[in-house]
This record gives sequence, C-alpha cells and structure tokens, in this order.
Amino acid sequence: MAARSDAWRRMPPVVFAPIFGFLGLGLAWRRAEPAYQLQVAIGEILLGAGVAVLGLAVAAWLAKMLCRPGVLREDLRVLPGRAGLATMTLSVMLAAAALVPYAPGVAQGLVVAALLAHAALAVLVVQSIATGPEEGRVVTPVWHLVFVGFIVGAVALIALDRAEVARAILYATMPVAGVIFAVSLWQLLRGSLPPPPLRPLFAVHLAPASLFATVSWMLGLEMLAAIWTVLGAAILAALVLSARWLLAAGITPLWGALTFPAAAYASVVIDASGGAGALGVVAGVLLVAATLLVVPVLALVLRGWAGGDLAARTNAARA
Repeated sequence: MAARSDAWRRMPPVVFAPIFGFLGLGLAWRRAEPAYQLQVAIGEILLGAGVAVLGLAVAAWLAKMLCRPGVLREDLRVLPGRAGLATMTLSVMLAAAALVPYAPGVAQGLVVAALLAHAALAVLVVQSIATGPEEGRVVTPVWHLVFVGFIVGAVALIALDRAEVARAILYATMPVAGVIFAVSLWQLLRGSLPPPPLRPLFAVHLAPASLFATVSWMLGLEMLAAIWTVLGAAILAALVLSARWLLAAGITPLWGALTFPAAAYASVVIDASGGAGALGVVAGVLLVAATLLVVPVLALVLRGWAGGDLAARTNAARA
C-alpha cells in the first residue's frame, strides 16, 4: 500500500524524460510512414499510447503538487527533477503536435499552455540556480531543455499554420543554444567532467541541433537545416564514439536523457532523405535503433516509478 501511495505522493519528475522520447519516437514514425510507404500507422499507435501515458504522469505530478505546492521548488533543486519538469512541459508540446491532425483547436490550446508553463518554469529555474549552492550554477546540458526547449513548440505551431511564431522561436533560441554549446565545450576542454551517473545527460546536446534542423526543414530554410543536420551528425558521432565513457555507470534513471535526442535525429535524417537512397537507409537504421532504445528505457523507468525505488534514487520530493 505504501508503494502505491508513493506512486503519486513522491512522483519522480524524471519519468517525463523517456515519455518525451517516446512521443518524439511516435512523431518520427509518423514522418517515416509516407517516406517509406508503410502500410501500418505505427506512428499513430505510438503517439496514442504516449499521450495516454503522459496524461497519467501529468495527473500524478499535479496531484502531488496540489497536495503540497512546495514540492515544485524542491524538485527543481535537484538535477533529475529539473530535467524531468522541463521535459514535462516539452512533452505537452509534442502531444499538441500529435493531436494537430485530429483536434487542431485542442492542439493549439495545449501548445500555448505548454509554452507559457515552460516560460514560468524557466523563471523558477533561474531563481533556483541563483539562490542555490554555488556548485549548482554550473552549466549543464539540462540548460538546453529549460532555456532552449521552447523550440519544441515550433513543431506544433508550424503544423497549426503559425509559421511566423515558429520562425521567431527558432531565431530566438539558436543563440541561447550556441552559448550553452560553447560553455559546455570549454568545460570539457578544461577537464570539468561530470561523475558517471550524470554523463548520459550529454546526449541532450543532440536535441537542440536536431530540432533546429527539423524546424528549419519545415519552414523551408534548407541551408540552415543542412547546417544543423551536419552539426547533429557530428554530435551523434561524438556520442557514439564516447559511448563507453557516457554509459560507465550502467543503467541509471538518467538514461531517459538518451531517448529524445535519438528519436529527434532520426526524424531529421528522414526529412533530409525523404526515405530514398543511401541516406534513406541510414534514416531507417537510426529509426529502428531509436525504437530499440526508447521503448525499453521507458518500460524500465515506468517500472521503477511503480515500484517506488525511482523516487528514492532521484531524490524526488514527497507530497
């Protein structure tokens, strides 16, 4: 009974990271269906399941917060909680993109609400960083999720014929990502390496490059899209080559950070190739690889949430 109570009283926000990845995977499969002339609507099946799981997780976390509002700031003090809450609002943006073909009015309401909530979250994160311990002010890949994550909403906005708003978000977030990339590279060159359990977060660097490429393709900015696609390929290659170092801690709750970048870059290559030629084969391989990564990680994280141990391992606040 205690474990069931903890499922919502100590709901770990880190659960949202693989849900974010799962929704991204569904959108990647949706793009693959016309590109590869697939006869099964795999993307729609995944998106339906992803929206349902997201709804359950959001309801659980909101129940926790309504029971004791202080858990919001407490969850923001720890890195897994901060990353998890950022991916919660970003997941709602992807859910909006998933719903555009079925309920555009609902999708528009969701993406606007998610963008506003994400902006409020970013303000709270800045306050948490400013008032927290000095060691917590180090730039991490999670900053991409918090301060660049608005670009996720651009995917739904373009589908809703709000291209100009999406373009503004693209141009506003690219410089922010550039600063985070530069500072992170400087930290690496100085030898400021994170402990093994936090290293999977480095995969997050692939996400903004992938989203900038996707949004640029959708807006018809082909040169900009090509540049970000190549930069994304370089980041992906670096991650693959350093996989042993990246995953030195074994399976951890932060493996959720691996999921969305993998799905997002598969989408990029599908867009770039149209499913044709050698690049189309590469896109297919990346999509299958992302699927084999995202689904098991989500299952493991959900199992950890249900069992109650995930909350303890990620220092989740209790209602």
